[in-house]
Amino acid sequence: MELLEIKDLGKRFGGLQALSEINLSVMKNTVHAIIGPNGAGKSTLLNCIVGKLMPSSGSVMFDGYSLLGRSAHEINQLGISRVFQTPEVFGDLNVLENMLIPCLAKRDGAFRLHALKSIDDEKQLREKAEDVLEDMGLIDKRHMKAASMSRGDKRRLEIAMCLAQDPKLLLLDEPTAGMARADTNNTIDLLKRIKQERDITIAIIEHDMHVVFSLADHITVLAQGTPLVSDTPDNIKGHPKVKEAYLGETQQV
Repeated sequence: MELLEIKDLGKRFGGLQALSEINLSVMKNTVHAIIGPNGAGKSTLLNCIVGKLMPSSGSVMFDGYSLLGRSAHEINQLGISRVFQTPEVFGDLNVLENMLIPCLAKRDGAFRLHALKSIDDEKQLREKAEDVLEDMGLIDKRHMKAASMSRGDKRRLEIAMCLAQDPKLLLLDEPTAGMARADTNNTIDLLKRIKQERDITIAIIEHDMHVVFSLADHITVLAQGTPLVSDTPDNIKGHPKVKEAYLGETQQV
């Protein structure tokens, strides 16, 4: 069953047609990868989905709701969470305090920093935050300042903050960018486990083909703002246009 359905999506920036005739369906409980070179329109597409950009044409439907004209906050409340290319955590707060932010936002529909001061009285929220940290292997670091964490752990924390909101769809924008191979492999293992253990769908933008082919159930390849091909990983690997345009003769997949 389709969770996210994009039809005839277009986006113009002045005279530049960044996206044109994007048709894409993301099925429930799958990992859908979107690949392509810089400038192919991947991040623009993600920004149209999460409400940061308004498409010039077409439609975006999520779980039966149109996303067009909705604010980023409204889209988040419908069940879409996004992880950005550069980990976005609150460096001055510790790990547990970072986790309490999405827990408070999920409960109240908004977040105010002063709410953290009374969190000791919110046993249920604290327990939920600690449960997710335990599941993500970060419970022993709950009192560490987020700014002092490694990039891999910051990424793990950011994913944990998304999961605390119980999303239906998790959007990942280059989640392994800048990581050492060990951290990349740990992130792959983490995302595999999330998919197996939670009722969640994942859409991922990624340049690292090792990550893509380790995770994806379906892959859409963008070329200059339009889909070149959309198929299973096995068929993508052998597609001559994809190999020539994106993977190259020496790319290991």
